[in-house]
Amino acid sequence: MKTLGHWIGNKPVESASGNVGPVYDPATGAQPTQVALASVQEVDAAVAAAAAACPEWSQSSLARRTAFLFKYRELLDARRDEIAALITAEHGKVHSDALGEVARGMEILELACGIPEKLKGELSTQVSTRVDVSSIRQPVGVVAGITPFNFPAMVPMWMFPLAVACGNTFVLKPSEKDPSAAYRLAELAAEAGLPDGVLNVVNGDRTAVDRLLSHPDVAAVSFVGSTPIARHVQAEATAHGKRVQALGGAKNHMMVLPDADLDHAADNAINAAYGSAGERCMAVSVVVAVGGTGDELVAKIAERAAALRIGPGDDPASEMGPLITREHRDKVASYVAGAADQGAKVVVDGTGFRVEDHPEGFFLGVSLLDDVRPGMAAYDDEIFGPVLCVVRAETYDEGIALINASKWGNGAAVFTRDGGAARRFQLEVEAGMVGVNVPIPVPVGYHSFGGWKQSLFGDLHIYGNDGVQFYTRGKVVTTRWPDPADSGGINLGFPSNH
Repeated sequence: MKTLGHWIGNKPVESASGNVGPVYDPATGAQPTQVALASVQEVDAAVAAAAAACPEWSQSSLARRTAFLFKYRELLDARRDEIAALITAEHGKVHSDALGEVARGMEILELACGIPEKLKGELSTQVSTRVDVSSIRQPVGVVAGITPFNFPAMVPMWMFPLAVACGNTFVLKPSEKDPSAAYRLAELAAEAGLPDGVLNVVNGDRTAVDRLLSHPDVAAVSFVGSTPIARHVQAEATAHGKRVQALGGAKNHMMVLPDADLDHAADNAINAAYGSAGERCMAVSVVVAVGGTGDELVAKIAERAAALRIGPGDDPASEMGPLITREHRDKVASYVAGAADQGAKVVVDGTGFRVEDHPEGFFLGVSLLDDVRPGMAAYDDEIFGPVLCVVRAETYDEGIALINASKWGNGAAVFTRDGGAARRFQLEVEAGMVGVNVPIPVPVGYHSFGGWKQSLFGDLHIYGNDGVQFYTRGKVVTTRWPDPADSGGINLGFPSNH
Protein backbone atom coordinates (compact mmCIF):
# COMPACT_ATOMS: atom_id res chain seq x y z
CA MET A 1 0.00 0.00 0.00
CA LYS A 2 1.27 3.47 -0.90
CA THR A 3 1.89 5.85 2.00
CA LEU A 4 1.71 9.58 1.27
CA GLY A 5 3.75 11.71 3.65
CA HIS A 6 4.36 15.45 3.80
CA TRP A 7 6.08 17.94 1.49
CA ILE A 8 8.34 20.25 3.49
CA GLY A 9 11.18 22.40 2.16
CA ASN A 10 10.68 21.14 -1.39
CA LYS A 11 11.22 17.51 -0.55
CA PRO A 12 9.08 14.55 0.58
CA VAL A 13 9.13 13.90 4.30
CA GLU A 14 8.06 10.58 5.74
CA SER A 15 5.88 10.79 8.82
CA ALA A 16 7.51 10.00 12.15
CA SER A 17 4.23 9.99 14.07
CA GLY A 18 3.12 6.57 12.84
CA ASN A 19 -0.46 7.83 12.57
CA VAL A 20 -2.11 7.19 9.20
CA GLY A 21 -5.54 7.47 7.67
CA PRO A 22 -7.18 5.58 4.80
CA VAL A 23 -7.50 6.98 1.28
CA TYR A 24 -10.11 5.06 -0.72
CA ASP A 25 -10.91 4.62 -4.36
CA PRO A 26 -14.62 5.52 -4.08
CA ALA A 27 -15.49 3.62 -7.27
CA THR A 28 -14.26 0.28 -5.94
CA GLY A 29 -14.23 0.72 -2.17
CA ALA A 30 -10.60 -0.42 -2.11
CA GLN A 31 -7.89 1.37 -0.14
CA PRO A 32 -4.82 1.78 -2.37
CA THR A 33 -3.24 4.54 -0.27
CA GLN A 34 -2.78 5.60 3.31
CA VAL A 35 -1.92 9.16 4.30
CA ALA A 36 0.26 10.34 7.15
CA LEU A 37 -1.54 12.25 9.89
CA ALA A 38 0.86 14.85 11.19
CA SER A 39 1.81 15.31 14.80
CA VAL A 40 2.20 18.75 16.35
CA GLN A 41 5.96 18.45 15.83
CA GLU A 42 5.53 17.74 12.12
CA VAL A 43 3.25 20.74 11.69
CA ASP A 44 5.86 22.81 13.49
CA ALA A 45 8.50 21.60 11.04
CA ALA A 46 6.39 22.73 8.07
CA VAL A 47 5.75 26.14 9.64
CA ALA A 48 9.46 26.47 10.47
CA ALA A 49 10.36 25.81 6.83
CA ALA A 50 7.87 28.46 5.71
CA ALA A 51 9.10 30.95 8.31
CA ALA A 52 12.72 30.41 7.27
CA ALA A 53 11.88 31.05 3.62
CA CYS A 54 9.72 34.09 4.33
CA PRO A 55 12.33 36.89 4.69
CA GLU A 56 13.97 36.23 1.32
CA TRP A 57 10.77 35.45 -0.58
CA SER A 58 8.92 38.47 0.79
CA GLN A 59 11.75 40.69 -0.44
CA SER A 60 11.99 39.01 -3.84
CA SER A 61 11.17 41.10 -6.87
CA LEU A 62 7.80 40.97 -8.57
CA ALA A 63 9.66 39.94 -11.70
CA ARG A 64 11.05 36.87 -9.94
CA ARG A 65 7.68 35.89 -8.53
CA THR A 66 5.86 36.26 -11.82
CA ALA A 67 8.57 34.34 -13.68
CA PHE A 68 7.85 31.38 -11.39
CA LEU A 69 4.08 31.76 -11.77
CA PHE A 70 4.22 31.78 -15.59
CA LYS A 71 6.43 28.69 -15.64
CA TYR A 72 4.18 26.98 -13.11
CA ARG A 73 1.17 27.68 -15.28
CA GLU A 74 2.90 26.04 -18.24
CA LEU A 75 3.64 22.92 -16.19
CA LEU A 76 0.10 22.62 -14.89
CA ASP A 77 -1.36 23.20 -18.32
CA ALA A 78 0.71 20.30 -19.66
CA ARG A 79 -0.38 18.05 -16.80
CA ARG A 80 -4.11 18.78 -16.61
CA ASP A 81 -5.03 15.17 -17.34
CA GLU A 82 -2.58 13.82 -14.78
CA ILE A 83 -3.97 16.01 -11.99
CA ALA A 84 -7.54 15.29 -13.04
CA ALA A 85 -6.82 11.55 -12.89
CA LEU A 86 -5.55 11.93 -9.31
CA ILE A 87 -8.76 13.75 -8.41
CA THR A 88 -10.94 11.06 -9.97
CA ALA A 89 -9.00 8.24 -8.31
CA GLU A 90 -9.48 9.61 -4.78
CA HIS A 91 -12.59 11.79 -4.96
CA GLY A 92 -14.55 9.82 -7.53
CA LYS A 93 -15.85 12.66 -9.73
CA VAL A 94 -15.90 11.97 -13.46
CA HIS A 95 -12.82 12.92 -15.45
CA SER A 96 -14.48 15.79 -17.34
CA ASP A 97 -15.60 17.31 -14.05
CA ALA A 98 -12.10 16.91 -12.63
CA LEU A 99 -10.66 18.66 -15.69
CA GLY A 100 -13.10 21.50 -15.13
CA GLU A 101 -11.89 21.77 -11.53
CA VAL A 102 -8.29 22.08 -12.68
CA ALA A 103 -9.28 24.73 -15.23
CA ARG A 104 -11.10 26.84 -12.64
CA GLY A 105 -8.14 26.57 -10.29
CA MET A 106 -5.81 27.72 -13.03
CA GLU A 107 -7.93 30.86 -13.45
CA ILE A 108 -6.62 32.01 -10.08
CA LEU A 109 -3.05 31.10 -11.04
CA GLU A 110 -3.49 33.23 -14.15
CA LEU A 111 -4.79 36.07 -11.96
CA ALA A 112 -1.68 35.69 -9.80
CA CYS A 113 0.52 36.03 -12.88
CA GLY A 114 -0.73 39.64 -13.07
CA ILE A 115 0.13 40.42 -9.45
CA PRO A 116 2.28 43.49 -10.27
CA GLU A 117 -0.88 45.27 -11.39
CA LYS A 118 -2.73 44.24 -8.22
CA LEU A 119 0.06 45.41 -5.89
CA LYS A 120 0.45 48.87 -7.35
CA GLY A 121 0.25 51.41 -4.55
CA GLU A 122 -1.06 54.97 -4.41
CA LEU A 123 0.81 58.27 -4.19
CA SER A 124 -0.37 61.73 -3.26
CA THR A 125 2.22 64.46 -3.79
CA GLN A 126 2.42 67.82 -2.05
CA VAL A 127 -0.20 67.00 0.59
CA SER A 128 1.63 69.62 2.60
CA THR A 129 4.66 71.72 1.72
CA ARG A 130 7.23 69.27 0.30
CA VAL A 131 5.32 66.31 1.88
CA ASP A 132 4.19 63.23 -0.07
CA VAL A 133 2.04 60.33 1.15
CA SER A 134 2.04 56.84 -0.37
CA SER A 135 0.05 53.69 0.37
CA ILE A 136 1.66 50.30 -0.20
CA ARG A 137 0.72 46.70 0.45
CA GLN A 138 3.11 44.13 1.91
CA PRO A 139 2.89 40.38 2.60
CA VAL A 140 1.56 39.19 5.95
CA GLY A 141 4.09 36.36 6.47
CA VAL A 142 3.36 32.66 6.86
CA VAL A 143 -0.14 31.71 5.70
CA ALA A 144 -1.97 28.44 6.30
CA GLY A 145 -4.59 26.97 3.98
CA ILE A 146 -7.05 24.29 5.12
CA THR A 147 -8.98 22.82 2.20
CA PRO A 148 -11.92 20.41 1.70
CA PHE A 149 -12.25 17.04 -0.01
CA ASN A 150 -14.71 18.10 -2.70
CA PHE A 151 -12.24 20.21 -4.71
CA PRO A 152 -8.81 18.78 -3.85
CA ALA A 153 -6.97 20.80 -6.53
CA MET A 154 -9.14 23.85 -7.20
CA VAL A 155 -9.54 25.17 -3.66
CA PRO A 156 -5.81 24.94 -2.84
CA MET A 157 -5.24 26.87 -6.07
CA TRP A 158 -7.71 29.49 -4.89
CA MET A 159 -5.26 30.15 -2.07
CA PHE A 160 -1.55 29.53 -2.48
CA PRO A 161 -0.86 31.06 -5.93
CA LEU A 162 -2.14 34.46 -4.80
CA ALA A 163 -0.53 34.13 -1.39
CA VAL A 164 2.95 33.40 -2.74
CA ALA A 165 2.51 35.98 -5.52
CA CYS A 166 1.96 38.56 -2.78
CA GLY A 167 5.24 37.50 -1.14
CA ASN A 168 3.97 35.16 1.57
CA THR A 169 5.03 31.60 2.29
CA PHE A 170 2.40 28.90 2.63
CA VAL A 171 1.54 25.76 4.59
CA LEU A 172 -1.27 23.74 3.00
CA LYS A 173 -3.30 21.19 4.96
CA PRO A 174 -5.45 19.39 2.34
CA SER A 175 -8.25 16.98 3.13
CA GLU A 176 -6.94 13.67 4.34
CA LYS A 177 -9.61 11.93 2.23
CA ASP A 178 -8.00 12.83 -1.13
CA PRO A 179 -4.57 14.42 -0.60
CA SER A 180 -2.63 13.32 -3.70
CA ALA A 181 -3.67 16.15 -6.03
CA ALA A 182 -2.53 18.84 -3.60
CA TYR A 183 0.73 17.01 -3.00
CA ARG A 184 1.34 16.86 -6.74
CA LEU A 185 0.66 20.60 -7.07
CA ALA A 186 3.46 21.23 -4.57
CA GLU A 187 5.87 18.93 -6.41
CA LEU A 188 5.21 20.78 -9.66
CA ALA A 189 5.71 24.14 -7.93
CA ALA A 190 9.19 23.01 -6.91
CA GLU A 191 9.84 21.85 -10.48
CA ALA A 192 8.82 25.30 -11.69
CA GLY A 193 11.47 26.89 -9.47
CA LEU A 194 9.68 27.89 -6.29
CA PRO A 195 12.36 28.15 -3.57
CA ASP A 196 12.56 25.72 -0.66
CA GLY A 197 10.00 26.31 2.04
CA VAL A 198 7.75 28.73 0.14
CA LEU A 199 5.03 26.07 -0.35
CA ASN A 200 4.69 23.17 2.08
CA VAL A 201 2.07 20.45 2.40
CA VAL A 202 1.35 18.83 5.74
CA ASN A 203 -1.25 16.06 5.77
CA GLY A 204 -3.32 15.42 8.83
CA ASP A 205 -6.56 15.63 10.76
CA ARG A 206 -7.82 17.87 13.57
CA THR A 207 -4.48 17.72 15.37
CA ALA A 208 -2.81 19.41 12.40
CA VAL A 209 -5.63 21.92 11.97
CA ASP A 210 -5.63 23.00 15.60
CA ARG A 211 -1.86 23.41 15.63
CA LEU A 212 -1.97 25.64 12.55
CA LEU A 213 -4.69 27.74 14.21
CA SER A 214 -2.61 28.25 17.34
CA HIS A 215 0.93 28.39 15.95
CA PRO A 216 2.49 31.78 16.77
CA ASP A 217 4.34 31.99 13.43
CA VAL A 218 1.18 31.60 11.31
CA ALA A 219 -0.18 35.06 10.51
CA ALA A 220 -3.29 34.20 8.53
CA VAL A 221 -5.57 31.23 7.82
CA SER A 222 -7.70 30.51 4.76
CA PHE A 223 -10.35 27.82 5.12
CA VAL A 224 -13.10 26.22 3.03
CA GLY A 225 -15.37 23.55 4.50
CA SER A 226 -18.50 23.01 6.55
CA THR A 227 -20.12 25.71 8.67
CA PRO A 228 -19.38 24.14 12.09
CA ILE A 229 -15.69 23.81 11.28
CA ALA A 230 -15.56 27.27 9.66
CA ARG A 231 -16.97 28.72 12.89
CA HIS A 232 -14.34 26.80 14.90
CA VAL A 233 -11.53 27.94 12.59
CA GLN A 234 -12.53 31.59 12.92
CA ALA A 235 -12.93 31.44 16.69
CA GLU A 236 -9.64 29.65 17.33
CA ALA A 237 -7.54 31.56 14.82
CA THR A 238 -8.76 34.99 15.86
CA ALA A 239 -8.26 34.05 19.51
CA HIS A 240 -4.60 33.59 18.59
CA GLY A 241 -4.37 36.91 16.78
CA LYS A 242 -4.63 35.72 13.18
CA ARG A 243 -6.61 37.12 10.29
CA VAL A 244 -9.12 34.61 8.95
CA GLN A 245 -11.25 33.94 5.91
CA ALA A 246 -13.38 30.87 6.60
CA LEU A 247 -15.93 29.79 4.00
CA GLY A 248 -18.66 27.51 5.34
CA GLY A 249 -21.59 25.46 4.14
CA ALA A 250 -24.59 26.21 1.99
CA LYS A 251 -28.15 25.43 1.04
CA ASN A 252 -28.38 27.05 -2.36
CA HIS A 253 -31.84 27.85 -3.73
CA MET A 254 -32.89 28.15 -7.37
CA MET A 255 -36.14 30.07 -7.87
CA VAL A 256 -38.12 29.27 -11.01
CA LEU A 257 -40.71 31.90 -11.95
CA PRO A 258 -43.83 31.14 -14.03
CA ASP A 259 -42.46 32.83 -17.15
CA ALA A 260 -39.23 30.77 -17.19
CA ASP A 261 -38.35 28.28 -19.90
CA LEU A 262 -39.06 25.12 -17.90
CA ASP A 263 -36.97 22.84 -20.13
CA HIS A 264 -34.00 25.14 -19.65
CA ALA A 265 -34.67 25.32 -15.91
CA ALA A 266 -34.98 21.53 -15.61
CA ASP A 267 -31.72 20.94 -17.47
CA ASN A 268 -29.91 23.38 -15.22
CA ALA A 269 -31.47 21.98 -12.05
CA ILE A 270 -30.14 18.55 -13.01
CA ASN A 271 -26.68 19.91 -13.79
CA ALA A 272 -26.43 21.97 -10.63
CA ALA A 273 -27.94 19.43 -8.22
CA TYR A 274 -26.30 16.20 -9.36
CA GLY A 275 -22.97 17.27 -10.85
CA SER A 276 -20.06 15.88 -8.83
CA ALA A 277 -22.68 13.78 -6.97
CA GLY A 278 -23.93 16.94 -5.27
CA GLU A 279 -20.66 17.31 -3.37
CA ARG A 280 -20.28 21.00 -4.17
CA CYS A 281 -20.76 23.95 -1.85
CA MET A 282 -22.37 25.73 -4.80
CA ALA A 283 -24.68 22.85 -5.77
CA VAL A 284 -28.36 23.70 -6.07
CA SER A 285 -30.08 21.69 -3.35
CA VAL A 286 -33.48 23.43 -3.34
CA VAL A 287 -35.68 24.44 -6.27
CA VAL A 288 -38.35 26.99 -5.38
CA ALA A 289 -41.18 26.47 -7.86
CA VAL A 290 -43.30 29.63 -7.99
CA GLY A 291 -46.95 29.75 -8.97
CA GLY A 292 -48.16 26.92 -11.18
CA THR A 293 -44.72 25.75 -12.33
CA GLY A 294 -44.27 22.95 -9.78
CA ASP A 295 -45.96 19.92 -11.31
CA GLU A 296 -44.56 20.39 -14.80
CA LEU A 297 -41.10 21.28 -13.54
CA VAL A 298 -40.93 18.26 -11.22
CA ALA A 299 -41.99 15.96 -14.06
CA LYS A 300 -39.30 17.36 -16.34
CA ILE A 301 -36.59 17.01 -13.68
CA ALA A 302 -37.69 13.44 -12.87
CA GLU A 303 -37.58 12.46 -16.55
CA ARG A 304 -34.04 13.77 -16.91
CA ALA A 305 -32.89 12.23 -13.64
CA ALA A 306 -33.91 8.77 -14.81
CA ALA A 307 -31.63 9.06 -17.84
CA LEU A 308 -28.43 9.97 -15.97
CA ARG A 309 -25.52 7.55 -16.34
CA ILE A 310 -23.83 6.83 -13.02
CA GLY A 311 -20.59 4.91 -12.84
CA PRO A 312 -16.84 5.05 -12.20
CA GLY A 313 -15.29 8.44 -12.77
CA ASP A 314 -12.70 7.06 -15.18
CA ASP A 315 -15.41 5.67 -17.49
CA PRO A 316 -16.06 8.24 -20.27
CA ALA A 317 -19.71 7.15 -20.35
CA SER A 318 -20.29 8.15 -16.72
CA GLU A 319 -21.98 11.48 -16.01
CA MET A 320 -21.85 11.13 -12.21
CA GLY A 321 -19.46 9.18 -10.02
CA PRO A 322 -19.56 7.81 -6.47
CA LEU A 323 -19.56 9.71 -3.18
CA ILE A 324 -16.37 10.23 -1.20
CA THR A 325 -16.86 7.56 1.52
CA ARG A 326 -19.21 4.74 2.43
CA GLU A 327 -20.24 6.59 5.60
CA HIS A 328 -21.12 9.76 3.71
CA ARG A 329 -23.11 7.79 1.13
CA ASP A 330 -25.15 6.15 3.88
CA LYS A 331 -25.77 9.47 5.61
CA VAL A 332 -27.02 11.05 2.39
CA ALA A 333 -29.30 8.07 1.75
CA SER A 334 -30.80 8.43 5.23
CA TYR A 335 -32.28 11.82 4.29
CA VAL A 336 -34.19 10.23 1.43
CA ALA A 337 -35.34 7.32 3.58
CA GLY A 338 -36.74 9.68 6.21
CA ALA A 339 -38.29 12.25 3.85
CA ALA A 340 -41.65 10.54 3.40
CA ASP A 341 -42.11 10.15 7.14
CA GLN A 342 -41.73 13.92 7.49
CA GLY A 343 -44.33 14.65 4.81
CA ALA A 344 -42.29 15.02 1.64
CA LYS A 345 -43.01 13.15 -1.57
CA VAL A 346 -40.18 10.94 -2.85
CA VAL A 347 -40.49 11.35 -6.61
CA VAL A 348 -37.17 9.67 -7.48
CA ASP A 349 -35.47 7.37 -4.97
CA GLY A 350 -31.82 6.65 -5.77
CA THR A 351 -30.93 4.89 -2.54
CA GLY A 352 -31.17 1.40 -4.04
CA PHE A 353 -28.88 2.16 -6.96
CA ARG A 354 -25.87 -0.11 -7.49
CA VAL A 355 -23.17 -0.35 -10.17
CA GLU A 356 -23.06 -4.00 -11.23
CA ASP A 357 -19.33 -4.24 -11.83
CA HIS A 358 -18.45 -2.21 -8.71
CA PRO A 359 -20.53 -3.69 -5.88
CA GLU A 360 -18.27 -2.23 -3.16
CA GLY A 361 -18.14 1.27 -4.62
CA PHE A 362 -19.67 4.21 -2.78
CA PHE A 363 -22.38 4.80 -5.37
CA LEU A 364 -25.75 6.40 -4.80
CA GLY A 365 -28.42 7.18 -7.34
CA VAL A 366 -29.98 10.62 -7.65
CA SER A 367 -33.07 11.46 -5.61
CA LEU A 368 -35.81 14.06 -6.07
CA LEU A 369 -38.05 15.14 -3.19
CA ASP A 370 -41.20 17.23 -3.73
CA ASP A 371 -43.42 19.16 -1.30
CA VAL A 372 -40.48 19.76 0.97
CA ARG A 373 -40.90 22.42 3.66
CA PRO A 374 -38.72 24.15 6.23
CA GLY A 375 -38.54 22.06 9.37
CA MET A 376 -37.89 18.84 7.48
CA ALA A 377 -34.38 17.43 7.86
CA ALA A 378 -33.91 17.28 4.08
CA TYR A 379 -34.53 21.02 3.91
CA ASP A 380 -32.83 22.20 7.08
CA ASP A 381 -29.54 20.29 6.77
CA GLU A 382 -26.72 20.56 4.26
CA ILE A 383 -26.99 17.09 2.70
CA PHE A 384 -23.99 17.44 0.36
CA GLY A 385 -25.10 14.67 -1.96
CA PRO A 386 -27.30 13.98 -5.02
CA VAL A 387 -30.61 14.92 -3.40
CA LEU A 388 -32.72 17.76 -4.84
CA CYS A 389 -35.60 19.22 -2.87
CA VAL A 390 -38.53 21.06 -4.46
CA VAL A 391 -40.41 23.65 -2.41
CA ARG A 392 -43.63 25.25 -3.64
CA ALA A 393 -44.31 29.00 -3.34
CA GLU A 394 -47.39 30.84 -4.54
CA THR A 395 -45.67 34.14 -5.30
CA TYR A 396 -42.28 35.71 -5.84
CA ASP A 397 -42.53 37.44 -2.46
CA GLU A 398 -43.21 34.15 -0.71
CA GLY A 399 -40.28 32.54 -2.49
CA ILE A 400 -37.78 35.31 -1.70
CA ALA A 401 -38.86 35.32 1.94
CA LEU A 402 -38.26 31.58 2.14
CA ILE A 403 -34.77 31.88 0.63
CA ASN A 404 -33.82 34.77 2.87
CA ALA A 405 -34.96 32.90 5.98
CA SER A 406 -32.23 30.31 5.41
CA LYS A 407 -29.30 30.49 7.80
CA TRP A 408 -26.98 30.07 4.82
CA GLY A 409 -26.30 32.59 2.09
CA ASN A 410 -23.69 31.15 -0.23
CA GLY A 411 -25.40 31.23 -3.63
CA ALA A 412 -28.86 31.70 -5.11
CA ALA A 413 -30.30 31.71 -8.62
CA VAL A 414 -33.45 32.84 -10.40
CA PHE A 415 -34.78 31.54 -13.71
CA THR A 416 -36.99 33.99 -15.55
CA ARG A 417 -37.43 35.95 -18.77
CA ASP A 418 -38.53 39.04 -16.83
CA GLY A 419 -35.70 41.56 -16.45
CA GLY A 420 -37.53 43.45 -13.75
CA ALA A 421 -38.02 40.33 -11.65
CA ALA A 422 -34.38 39.35 -12.15
CA ARG A 423 -33.24 42.80 -11.04
CA ARG A 424 -35.41 42.62 -7.93
CA PHE A 425 -34.02 39.18 -7.12
CA GLN A 426 -30.37 40.13 -7.43
CA LEU A 427 -30.91 43.13 -5.13
CA GLU A 428 -33.23 41.46 -2.60
CA VAL A 429 -31.80 37.96 -2.17
CA GLU A 430 -29.50 37.53 0.84
CA ALA A 431 -26.63 35.61 -0.72
CA GLY A 432 -23.07 36.44 -1.66
CA MET A 433 -23.25 35.03 -5.19
CA VAL A 434 -26.29 35.34 -7.44
CA GLY A 435 -27.13 33.77 -10.78
CA VAL A 436 -29.71 34.99 -13.28
CA ASN A 437 -30.50 31.97 -15.46
CA VAL A 438 -27.14 30.64 -14.20
CA PRO A 439 -27.57 27.87 -11.61
CA ILE A 440 -24.03 27.76 -10.19
CA PRO A 441 -22.85 31.39 -10.06
CA VAL A 442 -19.20 30.76 -9.19
CA PRO A 443 -17.40 34.00 -10.09
CA VAL A 444 -14.56 34.11 -12.57
CA GLY A 445 -11.09 34.49 -11.09
CA TYR A 446 -10.91 38.28 -11.22
CA HIS A 447 -14.01 38.62 -9.05
CA SER A 448 -14.23 37.14 -5.54
CA PHE A 449 -15.97 34.03 -4.17
CA GLY A 450 -17.85 34.13 -0.87
CA GLY A 451 -21.22 33.95 0.79
CA TRP A 452 -23.25 35.71 3.46
CA LYS A 453 -24.59 34.72 6.87
CA GLN A 454 -23.36 31.29 8.04
CA SER A 455 -21.62 30.65 4.72
CA LEU A 456 -18.76 33.04 5.54
CA PHE A 457 -16.85 33.75 8.72
CA GLY A 458 -14.56 36.73 8.29
CA ASP A 459 -14.77 39.94 6.32
CA LEU A 460 -13.12 39.06 3.04
CA HIS A 461 -14.07 36.65 0.28
CA ILE A 462 -11.56 34.37 -1.40
CA TYR A 463 -9.47 35.11 -4.53
CA GLY A 464 -9.98 38.18 -6.75
CA ASN A 465 -9.33 41.58 -5.19
CA ASP A 466 -10.49 40.33 -1.78
CA GLY A 467 -7.85 37.59 -1.95
CA VAL A 468 -5.07 40.07 -2.66
CA GLN A 469 -6.27 42.25 0.21
CA PHE A 470 -6.38 39.25 2.56
CA TYR A 471 -2.84 38.13 1.74
CA THR A 472 -1.37 41.63 2.18
CA ARG A 473 -1.55 44.39 4.76
CA GLY A 474 -1.54 48.10 4.11
CA LYS A 475 1.10 50.60 5.05
CA VAL A 476 1.00 54.38 4.63
CA VAL A 477 4.29 56.27 4.24
CA THR A 478 4.54 60.02 4.77
CA THR A 479 7.73 61.54 3.32
CA ARG A 480 9.25 65.00 3.56
CA TRP A 481 12.48 66.12 1.93
CA PRO A 482 13.12 69.58 3.41
CA ASP A 483 14.73 72.40 1.54
CA PRO A 484 18.32 72.66 2.84
CA ALA A 485 17.71 76.36 3.47
CA ASP A 486 14.71 75.60 5.69
CA SER A 487 15.79 74.45 9.16
CA GLY A 488 12.19 73.92 10.21
CA GLY A 489 12.69 74.97 13.81
CA ILE A 490 10.85 73.75 16.89
CA ASN A 491 7.04 73.52 16.78
CA LEU A 492 5.16 71.39 19.34
CA GLY A 493 1.76 72.05 17.79
CA PHE A 494 -0.28 69.41 15.95
CA PRO A 495 1.05 68.99 12.38
CA SER A 496 -0.96 70.97 9.84
CA ASN A 497 -1.25 70.44 6.12
CA HIS A 498 0.10 73.75 4.86
